[in-house]
Parts: sequence; C-alpha cells; structure tokens
Amino acid sequence: MPRGRYSLHDPHDHTPLAEEHFQCAPGPSGWRYVSQLTTPSGGHHGSVDLTLDELGRPLRLELHAAAWQVRGAALDGVTWVRSDPTGTEATEGNVPAHAFTGTSPAFLVATARLLRLTPSAATRVRLVAFTDPVLAPRTVDQSWTLLNSEAHATDNGLLTVDEYQVTALDTGEQHTVHLAGDVVLAAPGIELEDLETPPSVFT
Repeated sequence: MPRGRYSLHDPHDHTPLAEEHFQCAPGPSGWRYVSQLTTPSGGHHGSVDLTLDELGRPLRLELHAAAWQVRGAALDGVTWVRSDPTGTEATEGNVPAHAFTGTSPAFLVATARLLRLTPSAATRVRLVAFTDPVLAPRTVDQSWTLLNSEAHATDNGLLTVDEYQVTALDTGEQHTVHLAGDVVLAAPGIELEDLETPPSVFT
C-alpha cells in the first residue's frame, strides 16, 4: 500500500498550492486512493477519496475543497452532485464522459488505468474536471499517448516507469506524465516528495 506525500504547485509560476498526504492500494473492487490536503502554512485544504472498478471506471468519487464538496460516479457517462457543506446549494450534473479529473495526482493514475495503453498507442478521452478552489465542473477532451515503458532496477526489484504525453485538444498544449504503478513520479504542478512503500503494480 503506497503511502507518501506530493507537493502541488502552479505549473506556470511554481507558486506552492498544497501538500497532498496520500495512501492508495488495489482492492477487491479495483483501486482506492485517499488523501488529505494541507495549505503551505499547514491548514486543512481539502480531501480526495476515489475508488475505481477493475476496468478503471470511477465507482465513487468524493472531493472536498474550501466550502464545497462533490460526490460522483460513472453513471450514464459520469454523474455528480456538487454542494456546499449544508447541502442547500446542491446541483446535479451529468456528461457523456469517460471519467473525472482534477488537480490531485490520483486522477492521472486513474486515467492511465482506464486507458490501458500499449507503447506508442494513443487515444482520446473526455473527462469532467473539477477545478479549484470551488470544484467547478468543466468538460475537457484530451489525447493520451504512451511514449515508452522502461524497467529500472531498485532496491525492491524492477520498477516499470511509464511516460505519457497528454495533449489538451482545445488548446494543443502538451505535457509529460511519468507514472510507476499507482504513483505519479513527475507531472506538471506535481512533485513526489516522500514515498514510504513501493508503488503497487496493476495486473
């Protein structure tokens, strides 16, 4: 069960945004990721709870940020309810998309798990992104390409690192994501600061 800490920063000017303390593991249903976020000064910033089924689809998503929360799942595309803590301003949404995304590294692992690309393969994916700080939903289209997959020797045996190129289809902006199992090693705005146990390997 990987457990560790990511630092999140603005990918453009590198302003620190938050620290994400996480743990994740494959399970009977597929994969689960839970995390708590803190501000650079140490205050509570939010939380992420994401469960995927064995095919990589979101069985359950629960996000908290500022004074907002989102609960969602794959249902007729993806369906979610966004509300304030009291539930008085709850709004429901539904989009014919494949999955969710957001600032948490969990979503990069989830999308890669959903697509299951082979080296040099590329595919398009439609996602609903929840943007900070108010978890506003926005539909995005991306292209994912698995550039290469390399095995690296470590103290715990071979570690396979996958390098993806992700393209935003509305702007053409491209960036690179490096994943090892269910841990993000590097991505724009994301740094892996601490990892207590090796990544889990998806079968």
